[in-house]
Amino acid sequence: MGDEGTLVAAAVRVLQAASAEEKSRLTREAVAAWRSGRISRCYGECDPAVPLRPARDKVVKIVAPGEVGRCGASSRPGGKTRFLLHNLVHIESWAVDLAWDAVARFGARESMPRAFFDDFVRVAEEEDVHFGLLKARLEALGGYYGESPAHEGLWESAEATSGSLLARVAVEHCVHEARGLDRLPSTIARFERAGDAETARVLKEVVYPEEVTHCAVGLRWFRFLLEREEHGGVPGGEWAGPWAVPWRPTDPAAGRAESPEREAEVARRFREVVAANFHGALKPPFNAEARRAAGFTPEFYEPLA
Repeated sequence: MGDEGTLVAAAVRVLQAASAEEKSRLTREAVAAWRSGRISRCYGECDPAVPLRPARDKVVKIVAPGEVGRCGASSRPGGKTRFLLHNLVHIESWAVDLAWDAVARFGARESMPRAFFDDFVRVAEEEDVHFGLLKARLEALGGYYGESPAHEGLWESAEATSGSLLARVAVEHCVHEARGLDRLPSTIARFERAGDAETARVLKEVVYPEEVTHCAVGLRWFRFLLEREEHGGVPGGEWAGPWAVPWRPTDPAAGRAESPEREAEVARRFREVVAANFHGALKPPFNAEARRAAGFTPEFYEPLA
């Protein structure tokens, strides 16, 4: 079985690809190589540099977040739901880049355990599946990726947290992922009301449960980094920590039970990191059921609202 380099090198190839379709193809290749063992090393001394931002072609017109709604929705029949679906496709494409950026930017620098790479490979794989399913639905409705403008707010948060993995997992993989969970029930209902039962089914049966798990992954590695800090604070030591295990999809919040005192301390540190690195307040309503399934009790987020 040949050696196809390192996972970080494969992640950088995805980040350097300009088209969303090419990112998707390279993601599938990297996941297959990692799972089969053709890629066996997490990182190496000769890995390529991580780009400051992922490459993106000009297929999608990028506008400021506040401008997306004003210049996107069409007056044609079904235009509003198709515009919403286009936004979801765009978000999932960026989510693929964000998962690989976590691997490439932080994996070696923070000397993360192999379980970290396993978790984010699965996140990248599932975000890519979401992208493909939703893009297919958009095309089935007569649309195409690039027909509407979009914004790059997710990457702006990634740039702001590029210096700290603790901040990155808290803001990008907890705050933003959980906000997606807050919105999904109403989004599903919108497609149901519009008569698009198939898109509603994809969101309800595939995207929703997997996004709960992705949020749980962010929280798991937030806990890991806190505990490693408390056990010496230097990446690369022998301490692996009780959270350094790959998640089980059937048990998104898998991990050891925490005492109420410890949970309160983790929640306090989470709020502290988010307040320092996330611009603006968290906005209710919150999907408390989904957040709890991912491991978040109200004390993690309600004081930040």
